[in-house]
Amino acid sequence: MNMEIRSFGDITVLALSGRFDKNTAPSVATWLTEATSTPPANLVVNLAEVNFVDSTALATLVQALKRCQQQQGNLHLCSLQRQVLMIFELTRLDKAFNIFVDENHAIQSFAV
Repeated sequence: MNMEIRSFGDITVLALSGRFDKNTAPSVATWLTEATSTPPANLVVNLAEVNFVDSTALATLVQALKRCQQQQGNLHLCSLQRQVLMIFELTRLDKAFNIFVDENHAIQSFAV
């Protein structure tokens, strides 16, 4: 898994690529913990290049969402491939996360 980090003002974007599973989740979790350590924790996780997520990946994202909210921020997801979006829909996590079609929409939603 590759991780690319970009910042837009007080919003940090984490773009992931490859499989997001029990083998790769620990490095993502470590980064997300550091990124949510100070308020406001406004994060966008771009999953455009992620073709698989498992339960460990989902748990990692849920924990990060909770930490963002505790730090007066939020975590948005964007650019989910169809097979990844289906996992979020099947687990009903599409109701817990704000999911956007692309990174620009996810970033702009923080301004509202």
